[in-house]
Amino acid sequence: MNDDRRAPTGRPAPMAKRPSAPARTEPARLHSTNLLRGAAEVLIEHETQLYRLRRTASGKLILTK
Repeated sequence: MNDDRRAPTGRPAPMAKRPSAPARTEPARLHSTNLLRGAAEVLIEHETQLYRLRRTASGKLILTK
């Protein structure tokens, strides 16, 4: 038996479209030395808020509002 599914026009019926998966985007990766530029702390303005990013004596980063 021929299972050739054709539309009434004689052309093959269109295949159902699969929903496309959302594109995966990796977050931007920045090195802390590029942010701090040799300083112990920097101020980051986000919208109307000001944040402080600082490097501790043990080399960790702290972000405060």
